[in-house]
Amino acid sequence: MARELHLAGFLIASHVTHSHAAWRHPGSETDYLGPDYYRRVAQTLERGKFDFLFFADLLATPVRYGNDIRVPLSSGTQASATIDPSLVAASLVNVTEKIGVAITKSTTYFHPYEVARIFATLDHLSRGRSAWNIVTSLNQAEAQNFGLDNHLGHDERYERAHEFVEVALKLWGSWDRDALVQDKETGIFADPDKVRTVDHDGTWFKSRGPLTVPHSPQSRPVLIQAGSSSIGKDFAARWAEAIFEIDPTPEGRRAYYDDVKSRASNFGRNPDDVNIFPSFVPFIGETESIAREKQAFHNELADPISGLITLSVHTDHDFSQYDLDAPVEDILVPGTQGLFDVARRLSVNDNLTLRDIGKLYAQGVLLPQFVGTPAQIADQIEDGFNGGEADGYILSAAQAPGTFDDFVDLVVPELQRRGLFRTDYTGTTLRDHLGLGDASLTPAPRRVAVA
Repeated sequence: MARELHLAGFLIASHVTHSHAAWRHPGSETDYLGPDYYRRVAQTLERGKFDFLFFADLLATPVRYGNDIRVPLSSGTQASATIDPSLVAASLVNVTEKIGVAITKSTTYFHPYEVARIFATLDHLSRGRSAWNIVTSLNQAEAQNFGLDNHLGHDERYERAHEFVEVALKLWGSWDRDALVQDKETGIFADPDKVRTVDHDGTWFKSRGPLTVPHSPQSRPVLIQAGSSSIGKDFAARWAEAIFEIDPTPEGRRAYYDDVKSRASNFGRNPDDVNIFPSFVPFIGETESIAREKQAFHNELADPISGLITLSVHTDHDFSQYDLDAPVEDILVPGTQGLFDVARRLSVNDNLTLRDIGKLYAQGVLLPQFVGTPAQIADQIEDGFNGGEADGYILSAAQAPGTFDDFVDLVVPELQRRGLFRTDYTGTTLRDHLGLGDASLTPAPRRVAVA
């Protein structure tokens, strides 16, 4: 059976996506505080037969750049204003029927019981379309919002995250699929022999269980992750069924794909069960020149300082202390910083300054931009899909919801014509869309030493 391309859409419950210029674009809607914007995007992507809609999230207003929130707020930098994506997702499952909904929850600032309960509930309300994007959070500002002076160290966050997922899996399995009886004649509501405590007592967490939510349609949500450091890629390879990736170069995407698939094998997993989704921003035109005009107009709206504010958030490092015209390769950021490593690689190849990286970051957080006619965009997707870069792609918008409309109306039919993408959904759950088996029959990946 031929491989089938997967597609997802990217949002933040906010005024911007990866593009910091998106909210300024005259074609963008700005009512991100109301339900209609999200409903329109979700229904558009469902019309395009997308696998899922993905919500990223951050838990703090940007403050790392110059220790000041005034500039991020005045310029509308990413995460300067967001609403809770779990509540947005709950509203969307009532106005869609097939598309999956993925939301972000942190393993550093929540408890496994709370997260397990949220996702089991969402899985019931959506009839099996939920996904959890697992993050460990990024910076000290998030810690301070939760009453802590300092953010946990990088490796500690991942140690905690491993145990967090283990506890959540136990809780999702605390009800057997057939435990809920609801026999009115006998008065038996649930079979107590099919519901059990988990009695977890570990390094980071204690949880007695059972979960109060009965066994959900998918048994558990689809697990999504975006590891970019070595320890992060190990985490993704152990747990994730879909991996969100950012790399602007084909060679970088190929290297990531091969690396993570190999790591998945080391955890005793079938690499085909780990779907890798690079993200991109499309600029689509009737001709290539029109598409490039759209790209140039968008990119000119991007402010380098806004980009550096977000880079400071992502690395928990203050880039305000450097000369904007300093070569990026001369700047040392302590620790492993996945996206800054990508920025450094780009700077070495193209002699980029910090200002240049700030501009690129504001244009789309280093996402590649696919530019051209619908056929040319489809060519780029097909080349990457067949060239060892991706199992699917996550579409991020330069203007919203217009980018989603254009892609579904113009590029999806071209991908369908080529036999790369489905013409209709063949299943009802997100696991069906992604070609994944029954989660209740999937053994937990073995725990091995993490480098």
